[in-house]
Amino acid sequence: MTDQTETRTATAEGIVVKEARPAKSRPARRRRARDTLRLVLERGGPGFAQFALNNACNANCGFCSFARDLLPKEDWEFVPRQGALDAIDILYRQGVRYLVLTGGEPTLHPDHLEIVRHACGLGMKVMLVTNGGLLKTHKIHALADAGLSSFIISVDAASVEAHEQNRGLPGVCGTIREANRVISALGLHATASVTMSRLVDYDALPEFLESLGFSSVTFSYPLTELGSNFLGFSDSDLVSYDADELLAAFDQVKAVKKRFRVVNPTASIDEMTRHIRGEEQRFPCLGGYRYFYLDWKLMLWRCHYWEEPMCSIYEFDSSKLLRDGCTRCMIDCYRDSSVMQHIGVSVHDAYQSFRRGKVGAGIKALGRTGNLGSIRAVLEELPWLVRF
Repeated sequence: MTDQTETRTATAEGIVVKEARPAKSRPARRRRARDTLRLVLERGGPGFAQFALNNACNANCGFCSFARDLLPKEDWEFVPRQGALDAIDILYRQGVRYLVLTGGEPTLHPDHLEIVRHACGLGMKVMLVTNGGLLKTHKIHALADAGLSSFIISVDAASVEAHEQNRGLPGVCGTIREANRVISALGLHATASVTMSRLVDYDALPEFLESLGFSSVTFSYPLTELGSNFLGFSDSDLVSYDADELLAAFDQVKAVKKRFRVVNPTASIDEMTRHIRGEEQRFPCLGGYRYFYLDWKLMLWRCHYWEEPMCSIYEFDSSKLLRDGCTRCMIDCYRDSSVMQHIGVSVHDAYQSFRRGKVGAGIKALGRTGNLGSIRAVLEELPWLVRF
């Protein structure tokens, strides 16, 4: 017998209709659990990839170099359809199970629905990062039908006026509010993504996010430079902080955590403050080992920050993996995830050591600095993680 899960479908007339939709069967869930355990023991856990489908964007954010005024249409590039599908197959074979589709604005890519459908068909969990400007009801339904796991929607400030002025997208807050209504009706979830900038009123932010229909937020740490071709940075005064200002901003993020679901683990925020102060860090980044950035040219990078790509996606195999304890940057999507997966990598190292008869090395891996903090980070964010 197949399990049934109740979902709600929003009709064009605005009526919400309940319907039963087949859920994952118990055998399918067991297969996924076995796959995850196998990946932990053999590779250090499931990998994720940030896949930038294009560099095109319809917004004009003041702290991003993808902005439409900075990157004219004649310079827009889109990943080829077949190349994208090939890349997803290769990533899956290398243990990637979480795919984050980004840009630019990924919904501008003409094949984004097929890309989502292909990845979900393999069993990947797929998230879409978007400014929300193109999230009309029919688009959300199409993405849900393709198997999308969740949405990450950018919000820049704690007021309609400030956000829409920075984005250059008049009316986008209304679009986001309606999108969240439809997303919720379909049984899916959206998380707000807020870049830590001088636009943010942290005290007013939780109430504003709730008014837009969000129940969780992830903070993007401010970036003023990147070595790769990813343009999600700027030297704008909006994100240029001295050390004391940045430490104060992280304190404000911690304060928000007491009032609203913030999915940046406390242990990661503490790690970023150590990074800012130049202190020894406890959680090496897994970029290039379990986490990757894939660009629209199908070049694979260890992360957005690194200056040189690892290889073409068609050359990617286990021999290209990098694990050197890097802590150079403070890019949230890599550093936060590395904190939570730290324990998985330690279990992997212990298991492989025990298999080789190196008992001392295995015990040392299980007692590694940061393991308890990693477990606490996973438990802290578990209510958010289980939704995906």
